[in-house]
Parts: sequence; C-alpha cells; structure tokens
Amino acid sequence: MTDTARSSTERSLRDRDPAEASVESGRSGRGALPFDRVRALGSEIITVVGRVIDGKPDAIRTALTVMLAEGHLLVEDVPGVGKTVLAKALSAAVGGTVNRVQFTSDMLPADVTGVNVYDQSSGTFRFAPGPVFANVVIGDEINRTSPKTQSALLEAMAESQVTVDGVTRELPTPFMIVATQNPIDMEGTYPLPEAQRDRFMARIAMGYPSVDAEREMLRSRGGGDPLEAVRPVVDLATLTAMIRTVRTVHLAPDVEAYIVELVRATRNHPDLLLGASPRATLHIAAAARARAALEGRNFVIPDDVAALAAVVLAHRLVPISHGLGASADDAVREIVLRIVAETPVPFTPAAAAS
Repeated sequence: MTDTARSSTERSLRDRDPAEASVESGRSGRGALPFDRVRALGSEIITVVGRVIDGKPDAIRTALTVMLAEGHLLVEDVPGVGKTVLAKALSAAVGGTVNRVQFTSDMLPADVTGVNVYDQSSGTFRFAPGPVFANVVIGDEINRTSPKTQSALLEAMAESQVTVDGVTRELPTPFMIVATQNPIDMEGTYPLPEAQRDRFMARIAMGYPSVDAEREMLRSRGGGDPLEAVRPVVDLATLTAMIRTVRTVHLAPDVEAYIVELVRATRNHPDLLLGASPRATLHIAAAARARAALEGRNFVIPDDVAALAAVVLAHRLVPISHGLGASADDAVREIVLRIVAETPVPFTPAAAAS
C-alpha cells in the first residue's frame, strides 16, 4: 500500500459521521481511556516485557494485542526459547491473578477445571476451583496432555465459563489463556484438534534470539532472574478500561469487506483442504481493533488487517499436502501471505475521490 493511498484511506476511515461515533461510544465506550493513553500504556508494557524477553518485540506486541482483543494466544516453538517466560512476563506486567498449568500425559480434565470434593464435616460437596479460575492462565506444553484434557479448555476459551457436574461457573474477567506447545513432531506430544486450534486468536513462534540478543541475555541474567523485577504497569481496572477502549475502535464497511475477502480466499484456495472459519473473521477484526488502539488510532486501516493475517489465520488452515512440523506451518504461512498480497486493498469513495 503506497503512502498516498494509505493517507487517503486513513482520512476516509477517520472522517465518519459524528452521530455514528456518538452511538458507538455510548454502546461500548463507558469507562474507556483516551487512545493516546492506551498507546502510552501499551508501549510501557511492551518495554517492561522486553527487558525479560530479549530481541522479540514483535512477539511481545502480538501477545499484548491478543490480550486487549480478548482472545487467547498459542505460542509454539522448540523448548528453551522463552515461550513460558513471555507468558509470565506479560502476566506480571498487567496485574490480575495468574495461574500456571504444567500439562502432562496423566492429567485429567478436573485437574484444569476443578472438582467437587466431599466435606465430611458438613456432609456436603464443595467446589474446589481448578487453575483455570484466573485472569491469565498459562498452559505450559498443552500438547503434552491427552485430547480429553485438552478439550476441557474448550468451554472456557469460547464462553469464559466452566461446567462441572451440571453447574456452570463464570470465570474471572478479563480472561486469557496463553498456551505453549512444542512442535508436534517431538516425542510425547498430541496434536491439538482443529476445533481447539480455532479458538486461539493467534499463534506465534518465538524463534532463536539473534547473536546480540543472546549475548545481552547472558549479561542481563548474570545478577539474577529479570522476571522477578517485573512490576505491574497497569492494574486490573486499567486493563479492563483498555479493553473497553479497543471495543470502540471503528471498523469501516470497506475494511469489513477486506477482512471477509481474505478469509473467504482461504476457503477457496486450491492448496488448502480446510480454510478459516467464521470465528477467524471475528478474531482478525478484534485483533485489528486492538492493533489500531495500540497505535493511538480510533479506526482500523487495511494495514492492521494485513499485518495480523498470518498470525491469526495460519494455524487454522490445513494444506492438501498435509504434513507435520515446521514445513507444513511454513507452507501455510506462505499461502496466507500470498493471499494478502493478491487481495485488493479497499478504498472508500472518499478515498478514491481524493
């Protein structure tokens, strides 16, 4: 997208009907923050987490974007590259309650959601909440547990609630799962089913650090663990206000059409056996709103959508030449990037006339 086209598109997306803006603000903006404040807080959170995760600003920004978009994040890579540390550092920087689950092959669903325990003194059952009852739940090595236990997270991820013995209990708000997993071609792993992968708003890979970042890691950890020095940048009330602000970000009809075209292109692509679901459409729109807010804008531009397409869509897609491991993931990512490159960028009538 050229600078002239980007400028004219931004003007048309910004110059919407004041009455429409007023209605939108009244519907979901109560308790929201100014957009420049969201940008400043977001930048501070990214800086604080970046002191723990060296050389990975894009991964940190994506994780924060997913959090503000009220989604869940899947972090996939080989052991030891900082997947769990990223989740812990982000959790520490935003306040709220945090629980960590180390998934193993012998875990049961009740180990995640909770269980009713018989109280002999009262002769009744009482509910003992599982670790899923927290604002941020770190699911470490989620693909090392059985599909039965993995499925225990489905209701929590989709509806922010769990049902145990016929009783439904609401989870804290905001609620986010940051799950880490090892590549599925490693020993002792179970591939996540498509239904559960689809519930993750985005998937990122950490990758190995650069030479400079790895040397900085050696220096910064010589005097102790930098994770212990992380203090909350925002409290739970401020984080909730940031999320409310994201909900008010305007999504113009032309940008909505652009999102739909991208998602539908995955369903008709000759190299894909399974395309993106309607849930993916909602997820990429929500993530684009969060990205816009983190840049201080109250409207989404096509660049927001294009920048997030690969991390939001790729993990949901199944190529026809289905393989396991990094080769299949790389192939799907390349398909998404080609779709983005080939899909026309929308222009509103106002932009076309300028």
